[in-house]
Amino acid sequence: MSGIHNSCGLCSIEMKNISVISGEDTLLDNVNLTFHCGELTALIGKNGAGKTTLLRTLLGERHYKGNISFTDHHGTVLPTPKIGYVPQHLDFDKSMPVSVSDFIAAAKGGRAVWFGKNKKMKENIRKMLDDMDCGYLADRRLGALSGGELQRVLLALATDPVPDLLVLDEPVSGVDMAGLDLFYKRIMELRDKQHMAVLLVSHDLGLIRQYADKVVLLDKTVVAEGEADEVFATKAFREAFGFSPEEVAEWK
Repeated sequence: MSGIHNSCGLCSIEMKNISVISGEDTLLDNVNLTFHCGELTALIGKNGAGKTTLLRTLLGERHYKGNISFTDHHGTVLPTPKIGYVPQHLDFDKSMPVSVSDFIAAAKGGRAVWFGKNKKMKENIRKMLDDMDCGYLADRRLGALSGGELQRVLLALATDPVPDLLVLDEPVSGVDMAGLDLFYKRIMELRDKQHMAVLLVSHDLGLIRQYADKVVLLDKTVVAEGEADEVFATKAFREAFGFSPEEVAEWK
């Protein structure tokens, strides 16, 4: 891609022979995957396929067998890569009198919102939101935001500082079409300008075809991977989602 600004020091994330077991249940079995910077990789699969487990494993929240390595452009292993995360839902009391800037200050500074914000912090928060075209939300009550507005705020928080890997777990669930288009536009800009690796879990297969550089079909292990049309044409995909080849061909 032309005009890429290599802000992130990461080159690739490699998962080798990753297995996750909970009690007698195998949640992931011998997963081998590589994610590259400057690419958006979409993770798909039916419910229970292990998508959330894989994300939590990458985030360091699950015990696993195997090896995960983060490597920079010189082949050097990075012990502590920066990972940004946008969850599917943010659980909070929507009646709380907390503004967007209060929420960001608390998240970034680890301080209670009632301690207030100094001038520099306010300026930094405003710039962070402006970069996502949502600076106007700074003083809005967090609980009054629409689904799309909240996801843009969470994306702003997840990408400051610029992460090596951005993980998006069903980030536009319940977001209207206008908010959805804007959200994905920002993701593409981050991928291209910051050259970060992006890992997306989504059930919106039409959007995945439009935006993903690579698609991984998971069923506790990797059963198909490649460009969207390649994966959508596999027998494993049809068995997982129940679509015929003709139906897939009609997607825009």
